[in-house]
Amino acid sequence: MWTTTRHVGATRLARAGTASKPNHAILGVRNGGRFVVEARNARPGMRSGRGPPGKKNLHLINRDIRAPEVRLQGENKEALGIMDVEEALDRAREVGLDLVCIQEKADPPVCRLLDYKKFLYDEEKKKKEAKKKSAAGRVEVKELKLRPNTDVHDYQVRLRSAQKFLSKGDKVKINIQFRGREMEFKNIGQEICEKFIADLGDSAVVEGKIRMEGRNMLMFLAPSKT
Repeated sequence: MWTTTRHVGATRLARAGTASKPNHAILGVRNGGRFVVEARNARPGMRSGRGPPGKKNLHLINRDIRAPEVRLQGENKEALGIMDVEEALDRAREVGLDLVCIQEKADPPVCRLLDYKKFLYDEEKKKKEAKKKSAAGRVEVKELKLRPNTDVHDYQVRLRSAQKFLSKGDKVKINIQFRGREMEFKNIGQEICEKFIADLGDSAVVEGKIRMEGRNMLMFLAPSKT
């Protein structure tokens, strides 16, 4: 014996005398050659998901929640107790909110009454604000490149750039690059570094020692704490 289930069209349902039950899902069952119309309870207005269209929900919500019972919280996180999931769904429908599972692995799972779309929007907003604060608190190292023969104008441009970076709380890496026989004039690079320190005055402090790395003379500056 085999059993199959299929949806029945509205015309056939009316003939079966079930059109007066708009809140029921109607299923046609063929069993042993007989066609029987059955009515099963369905919840109007309670969908499985209300997240952004085309995207999978990040949480189990409404009819996606399969646990037999849940620990329910109100919209303001107030405890409403442990109850059957059907009762929790009833409460969500009554207040026009979604039942959202926020701790799926808890025993029983913790669910909250929420407007799911608004909840997702608020969570995304919090992430962006946290990212912005993290970026604001991060110190960057800005590199300024010079040559032993850098002219006065280019030197002044780099000096102003260093002042701007330091005023924003960033560190500055002075990189004086030597080419070919210029390596014989490291003293010029040293003089440029010392002039930088003097021109910046109290706005900067030197971190570590001025040093050579290959053909580059490096000096690191940090904003003064005073």
